[in-house]
Amino acid sequence: LKNDNLEHQEIVKRIARQNINRQPDVFIQISVPNEFQKIGKYNIGITAGIETDAVSHEFIQGANNMDLILATSEHSKAGFEVVYDKLDEKTQQKVGDLKLEAAIEVLFEGADLNVYKKTTEISEIIKEELSMIKDDFCYLFVGHWLQGAVGHDRKDIGMMLKTICEAFKRKSSHNRPGIILKTSHAGFSIIDRDQIMIKIQQIIEPYGNNAPNIYLLHGDMTDEEMNSLYNHPKVKAMISFTKGEGFGRPLLEFGLTGKPIIASGWSGQLDFLKPEHCTLLPGQLTEVHPSAQDKFILQGSKWFTVEYSYAAKVLQDCMQNYKNYLKFSRKQIKYVKDNFSRDKMGERFVEIIDKGLSNVPQQVSLKLPKLKKTSANDSKKITLPKLKKVKV
Repeated sequence: LKNDNLEHQEIVKRIARQNINRQPDVFIQISVPNEFQKIGKYNIGITAGIETDAVSHEFIQGANNMDLILATSEHSKAGFEVVYDKLDEKTQQKVGDLKLEAAIEVLFEGADLNVYKKTTEISEIIKEELSMIKDDFCYLFVGHWLQGAVGHDRKDIGMMLKTICEAFKRKSSHNRPGIILKTSHAGFSIIDRDQIMIKIQQIIEPYGNNAPNIYLLHGDMTDEEMNSLYNHPKVKAMISFTKGEGFGRPLLEFGLTGKPIIASGWSGQLDFLKPEHCTLLPGQLTEVHPSAQDKFILQGSKWFTVEYSYAAKVLQDCMQNYKNYLKFSRKQIKYVKDNFSRDKMGERFVEIIDKGLSNVPQQVSLKLPKLKKTSANDSKKITLPKLKKVKV
């Protein structure tokens, strides 16, 4: 949490700083599901799930510690539909099915309309950085360059660059687009930047002078600077060959500029990328390559691979017939504002929480009837009946 962020300050104010002496009524945890813990009377886990077609059995086990799972997209939710064999710890024999028992709902990541919007006001630092770019027509990519061989990293940046090189290698220099990569590995060190540059050089080297100009933006940027980047006149469209997204937030925020978006036609971004307003690239599900696997991205799981030859034609056509693409993409602004704003996210969150908590037992105070206070002097004298004396 950042002290200079007003929203974060409000969160900090509400964090309990003393030991809680009783079980919380509601416990909310934002994490990977294998870390979910059952702490409150009602437990909510918020997660992006996994970008492939199935989560791990550890994710299922952790999710079952909660009463409610909030996934970021329909794709993320679908990943929890997998069923594993439940094995006896001693015999390793199947004793049942391991599947999601908790309720699950989708809570999207709303865009901040106060920051992300169509504007002609560009920050000075973005003006300065992009003044060095020679090309007036640039495709923009935003995202981490993750583990995996070329063609197998989750964002598929390597093959995205290779596809662009193939698409424009026979074009004259003034008929090629520039490519702006806002990317990094895990951090923003000089070593990280140099490693990214080496990867780029290895991909474009075979094309020599026929490769388009590629510009690397490497470093932390504020939301306001990102919005300036999106709205800069040299940035004409956003592209993504992603193999899988839990949500795909940069694509959502870029959509508020009204500029064209060309992206993979699978995974989380389909919740908000309306086909009538964007270009969704076809492709097929392929098994995750060993170079991209880890303890959560499993062997045998699948994600999306774009049809590169089709994508190359789209990139050519977008540059040649840009006004046609712009005519449709402008409508994405209203669609995002109406359905995927931060306010709409808040409304959806309240709706989900109210539904989930409707059957949760509530702590109530014990109300005893009021008794009239009396004093010793107020007590009434008890008169016993006189008994008649009889002879025996």
